Amino acid sequence: MKYVGKSIPRNDGFDKATGLGQFTVDVTMPRMLHAKVLRSPYAHAKVVKIDTSAAEALPGVEAVCTFENTTNKPFNTSATMVTTPRPAEPVRDQTIFTDEPKYIGDEIAAVAAETEAIAAEAIKLIKVEYEELPAVYDPIEALKPDAPEVQPVYGNKEHRNVCGEIVKIAFCESEPYSDEALDRGFAQADVIVEADVKLPRVKQCQMEVHAAVASYKANGTLEIISTTQTPTPTKMIVAYAFDMPESKVRVRNPPYLGGGFGVRIGISGKAELLAAALSMKALRPVKLVYTREEDFIASDTRHGGYMHARLGAKKDGTFVALDTTAKLNTGAYCTFGVELLAVCGVCGTAGTYHIPYLRYTGYPVYTHQQTAGAFRGFGTPQGTAVVEACVDKIAQALDMDPIELRKMNTMKPDDKNFFPFSVGSVGTNECLDKAAAEIGWYEKRGKAQTGNKRRGVGIACNTHVSNAAPFCVDYNAVDMVIEQDGSLRINTAIPEIGPGSTTALIQVACDLLGVPFETTTMIFGDSAAAPFDIGSHATRTLYSVSQVMEEAAAELKADILSYAAGKEFLDTDASKLTLEDGVIKGEGKEITLKTLAYEAHLRGKQFLSSKCKVPENSLPFAAQAAEVEVDMELGLVKVLKIAAAHDVGKVINPRLCEGQVEGGVLQGVGWAVREEMTYEEGKGFYNEGFHKYMLPTADDRPEIVSILVESNDPKGTFGMKGIGEVGCIPTLPAIFSAVEDATGVRFEEAPLTPDRVLAGLKAAGKI
Repeated sequence: MKYVGKSIPRNDGFDKATGLGQFTVDVTMPRMLHAKVLRSPYAHAKVVKIDTSAAEALPGVEAVCTFENTTNKPFNTSATMVTTPRPAEPVRDQTIFTDEPKYIGDEIAAVAAETEAIAAEAIKLIKVEYEELPAVYDPIEALKPDAPEVQPVYGNKEHRNVCGEIVKIAFCESEPYSDEALDRGFAQADVIVEADVKLPRVKQCQMEVHAAVASYKANGTLEIISTTQTPTPTKMIVAYAFDMPESKVRVRNPPYLGGGFGVRIGISGKAELLAAALSMKALRPVKLVYTREEDFIASDTRHGGYMHARLGAKKDGTFVALDTTAKLNTGAYCTFGVELLAVCGVCGTAGTYHIPYLRYTGYPVYTHQQTAGAFRGFGTPQGTAVVEACVDKIAQALDMDPIELRKMNTMKPDDKNFFPFSVGSVGTNECLDKAAAEIGWYEKRGKAQTGNKRRGVGIACNTHVSNAAPFCVDYNAVDMVIEQDGSLRINTAIPEIGPGSTTALIQVACDLLGVPFETTTMIFGDSAAAPFDIGSHATRTLYSVSQVMEEAAAELKADILSYAAGKEFLDTDASKLTLEDGVIKGEGKEITLKTLAYEAHLRGKQFLSSKCKVPENSLPFAAQAAEVEVDMELGLVKVLKIAAAHDVGKVINPRLCEGQVEGGVLQGVGWAVREEMTYEEGKGFYNEGFHKYMLPTADDRPEIVSILVESNDPKGTFGMKGIGEVGCIPTLPAIFSAVEDATGVRFEEAPLTPDRVLAGLKAAGKI
C-alpha cells in the first residue's frame, strides 16, 4: 500500500484555506429571488384565517406560498423516507406548510422577493389569526392518557403520543426470549444496580446554516443546490413531495458543506422544499438561507429525555442480565424518531458487552417542541450513558476496578449476540488498557482528597456500527473511469461534509487499482454524478464506499491487464502482469497506463467499471478515559484531559482519523458539562444562537490524546472500520465517572452545570 496509512493532505484543503471553496450561501443564479419564512409563534394552534394580499402587493414580491396554494402531501424530511425496509413504512407526518402548527417555529408561509429585505418585510405583512390549543412538552407527561395529542392522525393508536411504534429488542443466549427468561437471568445475579439518567436536548451547531437554491423551469425540471448530507435521498424526497419523476430532479452540493453531524440527513430543515415550492410558483430561481436562529429553533436536535437501566452481575463480576428503557423526546414530527430509538437499544445499551439476557424498550415520544433527529452517534450516546453508569455501580458494589470489570465482560468476536451479522474484530480491551495508561489510571484513581479543588479520573467504553445495513436501506454505487490519458476519475454522489472522506477514498482507490494519487480525481456530492448513493452519515462513508470501490477496482484492473496482455502490447498472460503507480509490468516488459489508455481510445475502447453494493458491517469499539477537576465551592467541572483510544480496524489517513476523534471528543465534552437547550413555555427555546448556547470554546478544550488501535477487521477494505460518530459516544459517561471519583457523588443529569453540581454535593453532605 503506497497511500493507505499516510497523512496525505486533504484534497479540499486548498479551496477551503484560500476561500475559493463554494458553499450554498455563495451560489447565485441569473434572476434569482430570495426567500423568507413565516413561522408559528405558538407551540400548538389552529390557523383560523390567513391573509397574504398585502404581502403579494408589496413591490418586489414574486411569490407567496402557504398551505392553501402548495401541496399538502405528507412526507418525512429525514432519509428514513426512502430507506425504511419492508414490511415497515416510514412515518409520513409532515407537510411543507401547515394550518395546525405543532411547535414554535413550524412553517406557515414563505415569500420570494427580489431581495432578502423585501422578503422579510413581506413576511410581516401576512396576517394570521390563530386559535391557541393545549400543548405538552415533556416525554413522560406526553405518554400519560390525558395528555394533548400531538399527532392524532399519524401517532400510534394504542399508545398516547408514541411516534410510529414502541421499539422492543430482546435476546436470550441459551433459550428463546421471554420476560420469564429475563427474570431467570436476573435471578442468577448476586448484585443488581439501577441507574436513571436525564439527558438534555442539544444542537449540532454545524458551522454552516441550512440553505438551498432551487431552480424550477417550465419544462418540468428542478435543480437544487443545498446543504444536504444525502443528495440522492433528498432528490427522492423532493420528487415524492411534488409528485415529480425523480429523473427530472437533480440535487447537488455546491460542492462543500460546512459540517453536518446528522442534522441534514435528508432535507436541510425544510430548505430544499421551501425553496422549490417558491421557485415553482415564481418560475425563477429561489435562494433560502436560514438564519442561525432558524437553524436553532426549526431544525433537528439531539434527542433528550430519560434513560433507565437495571444491570445484574455475579460475584465475580460476570454480567448476566440487562433491562433498559428509553423515553426520548422526538418533538412534533417523527423524522428519525423510531430508527434512533432502535439504535439506542442495539448499539447503545446492548452492543458493548456480552450479556446473556437482554431487554430494551424504547419510546419515541411526540411533544409540541421542534423535532429531534440525527446527531452524531444516533442514539448510541444516550444508551451508552446509562449502561456505563450501571457498570460503574457494579464495580463499586463488588469493590472491583472498573477497567478490569469491563475487560472481563466486553464483547468477543465469537460471542452469541443479537446482531444480524458477525461482530468482526474487537479491540475494546486494548483500547481500555491504552486509555488507562495514558490517563494514569492506577496512579490517580480513588485517591482520598481534601480542599476545594479535587481531581478524579473515569472510564467508559462503547461500540457503534460502521453503516446502517442491514437495519435499513444502505448501499452505494460508484463509477470508476480511466481517462484517455490514463488518469483515474471516480464518480460518486457521496458528499464531502468536512471530515476529508473524499481524500481518504482516493487513497484507498489508488492502492486498490495501482494508480498515482496525484492524477486521480473524485466527482462527489451530486445526484447526477453517479447512480444511487445513500449519503454521508452513519459512520459509513469511507468504510462503505471503499467496499464498492474494491469490487469496481478489481473489475477495472482485470480489464486493463487483459487488454495490456494482448498481442499489440505486452503479448503475455494477463495473470503475470501487475499495475503499480500507473505502470503495467510483467516478464521484463512494461507499458504505462497513460500510453495504453490512449492507444485503447484510438481503437474505440475505454476502461470503466460501475458497481453497486450493500456493504458489510462491522462494529468499531472505543474506550475513553477522562481526568477532571471539580471546584467544590463553585461547582465548576473542568475537563483536563481525555485519552481516547479507538479501534478503527486499519488507519487509512492518521491525521484525518485523529481529527474525527478529537472533534467527537469535544462535542462529548460540551454535552457533558455545558450544552443544553432550555425551553420556556410560551416562548420556545431560549437558545436562539451561539450567544445563548454554551458551546465549548477553545478555552474549554481539554488535552485530547487520540490513540488509534488497529485490529484489522476481516470485512473492511484493508481491514478498516468506521470512525465518524464514535468519538463523541463514551465521553460523557467517562466524565461523569471522573467527577464521581473526584467528589464521591454520582450525578445522573447532564450537563454538569455549577448549580446541579452544587445541589448534588449538598444533598450528599459533601459541602
